Amino acid sequence: MCQEINKECDCGKERVSFHLRDNIMSQEVLDRLFCPACSPTVVFTEERMIEDNGWVIEYDMELARSYAIAKLGLEPDQVHPSFVFDSGFATWREMYPGETRDIADERARIIATKEENPQAYLTAINAWAVQRIARLKAEGWRKAQNA
Repeated sequence: MCQEINKECDCGKERVSFHLRDNIMSQEVLDRLFCPACSPTVVFTEERMIEDNGWVIEYDMELARSYAIAKLGLEPDQVHPSFVFDSGFATWREMYPGETRDIADERARIIATKEENPQAYLTAINAWAVQRIARLKAEGWRKAQNA
C-alpha cells in the first residue's frame, strides 16, 4: 500500500502531491519544498536535498535513514536524498508537479476517439505516451529518466 500526501512549497505559491512507496517512510521525511519561484533563494545542501528542474525537495535525512535501516535493512551510507526520491520512497505522485493538469486536454482529445476507432485510439495513446516520456527525459525530469 502507498500513501499520497500534499505539501506546500516554502513561498506558498504551489501545492504538490507526493507518493510514499509501500509506506516505508512517513510524510515527516519531506522536510521542505521549494518551487521554481522560491528555490533560487535556497542554499542547496546535497546531503539533504535533491533538485528536479528548478524544484528542490529537502528531506529529513536522519528520519529517512532510520526508516530505511529499520524497514529495509539498509546501511546508513546507502540512504541519501537521491535514493529516497529515485526509489520512490518520497517522490512526486506524477512524473513532475502539475503533470495531471498539464496533460488533461491532450489526453481527453485522444480518449474521445476511443469509441469511433478503437485501433486508432490505441495507436494514438501509445504514441502519445512514448513521445511524452521522451520529451520529459529531454527536459531532464528525474522520474522520466528511469521510465
